[in-house]
Amino acid sequence: MTNKKGLHELYAKNPEMADELLWGRKIDQVSRRGFLRGSGLAAMTAVLGASIPFARYMPGGLIPAALAQSDESFSIPGKSGLIILNDRPINAETPAHLLDDPITPASRLFVRNNGVPPSTWDINPLEWRVYIEGEACERPEVFTLGELQQRFKHHRLQLQIECGGNGRSEFHPPAKGNQWTTGAIGCPEWTGVRLRDILLHCGISDNAVYVAYEAADTHLSGDPTKSPISRGVPVRKALENESLIVWAMNGEPLPELHGYPVRLLCSGWPASVSGKWITHLKIRDRVHDGAKMMGQSYRIPCQPVPPGATVADEDMCIIESMPVKSLITFPKSGIETRVGRRLGVRGHAWAGDSRVTTMFTSIDFGATWQKAKLRKPANRLAWQHWTASVEFPETGYYEIWARAVDDAGRSQPMLLPGWNPRGYLNNACHRIAVMVTA
Repeated sequence: MTNKKGLHELYAKNPEMADELLWGRKIDQVSRRGFLRGSGLAAMTAVLGASIPFARYMPGGLIPAALAQSDESFSIPGKSGLIILNDRPINAETPAHLLDDPITPASRLFVRNNGVPPSTWDINPLEWRVYIEGEACERPEVFTLGELQQRFKHHRLQLQIECGGNGRSEFHPPAKGNQWTTGAIGCPEWTGVRLRDILLHCGISDNAVYVAYEAADTHLSGDPTKSPISRGVPVRKALENESLIVWAMNGEPLPELHGYPVRLLCSGWPASVSGKWITHLKIRDRVHDGAKMMGQSYRIPCQPVPPGATVADEDMCIIESMPVKSLITFPKSGIETRVGRRLGVRGHAWAGDSRVTTMFTSIDFGATWQKAKLRKPANRLAWQHWTASVEFPETGYYEIWARAVDDAGRSQPMLLPGWNPRGYLNNACHRIAVMVTA
């Protein structure tokens, strides 16, 4: 069972880091006062439910008394109901029943960070610079966000984004990393410009292989020479119509934890290729070799291995498209119902670069399956909504299972898929508990 991180636990380890991660507050090393302004101040006042007239005097690393007197688990400002899996860096997932919206609200989108987010409360977002360069870039250029918005056509698409380790907690032997259950997925609506338009404008050499990003977040160690993450995708993926440079989510500026003021979106692949707070895009003449691209990061064995096996780095292959998957978002697991009463069930399904063609549910642990109603996606790489109705023959404990099949005939496994050392790509059937009474 995933443990929740309490507010006191967050501050006990490193109060200054907690201040920065949760509120965006920088600590003056001389006065020990915190610069709680802009979005950080707004976040804290939202949690407290009142303004803070003397916020400028609040010492750094101080837990507001209204929160310090509460034993309840702390939730990230701007988020609703998320479970914190890690506080250094902040990572949090969304329980399945809170992902019921057709378009994921910002408050319900999971958080996955690799380093410390940059402080952006006092910037002019339109002046944020993105450098286009690299060995295979014919005409390197730098754009401000304002110039990107002015010079290239805008596109608004609903696009899935999922952590490659979503579902890691179910693997055995356990894999290292954030122990995600099912909630590292979301499908907001994004506004931006096509990455291909920018790349073609700057020129792609014939020897181009990869397009990679660098970003403004900093390494947890504080070492400015280290990057927390710098990943990329092959040119073919970068040139897809759905690969975007975005500045808005659901019609609003990107939240700070999701890349404000500008990020990359390469939907259908692990979310780690969709860099936040991007500062550089590099057209490479080789497979990118940045942080979290080498070794075993975001890689799985090229060939199946037994659970617990040791796999050499050279036998690991980079993850590309995510597998077919589905989620039951209603009802919430643990619901009670009565014999003879039909129960409506619904959720979402997605399949990385592919499309879901069929959706099934089962109430007998996969012995039999009933076809569900599946809607078309809003656009390519958006998740698809499905509905079903089930009825239970007698009292007792039941589970509702959900299983999706993609356009290549690939189906979710009923139990865990092949084990891998880092716990990636678990797409086993999602299931919820139902107690049926007379």
